[in-house]
Amino acid sequence: MSTKVLIEAQNLLVQFNQQVIFRDLSFTIDTGDFFCIVGPNGSGKTTLLRVILDELTPTAGKIQRYLTNDQIGYIPQFRNIETDFPLSAQAFVELKLQQRFWPWLSYGERQQVHQALGAAHLIAKKNLRLGQMSGGEKQRAYLAQAIVNQPQLLILDEPTASLDVAAKYEVMNVVQSLNRQGTTVIFITHDPQLLEKYGTKTLQLGDKDKNATI
Repeated sequence: MSTKVLIEAQNLLVQFNQQVIFRDLSFTIDTGDFFCIVGPNGSGKTTLLRVILDELTPTAGKIQRYLTNDQIGYIPQFRNIETDFPLSAQAFVELKLQQRFWPWLSYGERQQVHQALGAAHLIAKKNLRLGQMSGGEKQRAYLAQAIVNQPQLLILDEPTASLDVAAKYEVMNVVQSLNRQGTTVIFITHDPQLLEKYGTKTLQLGDKDKNATI
């Protein structure tokens, strides 16, 4: 697989009123990277994801993204699924593909769902209601939904924060497998063990001068 630049940032500044979140932030994300963003709470990790997702315009600097929204899968930091949530894992993944005026899936789309559930090791659990799943199973269902469109870039905002040790490695091993097959990953984490095991590049936010280093 040839390497190309997917995201390039130069001298980013994000400031709300008089509060500087980060400044002088420059980095490049290439195809195949497992790009980890680390830093203490309040250092701007999720804010940076909003800039990458084109949900927030930086105060200064420039960011160039060489892919479309349809080529990005995203799992946000917080997702509250109640125990009585009625959809099965399969139906939850299918939501990503259903069109407003076309309520059923084509054969090709059903294959996409099956492949996403398989990649997340959820085939045996596909009919289980999401609300009845364990924390690790839920995260893998979120992952399956995020990758059902076969995105080039997968963005994960602390997906293992509430999981026990076994479950977090189950989730991250799936992500690593996707990365080795060519999916570029952006991963926010506070866990140094996950950083060491999975990351190929690291962006550190939150030094005392509000600068970032890579």
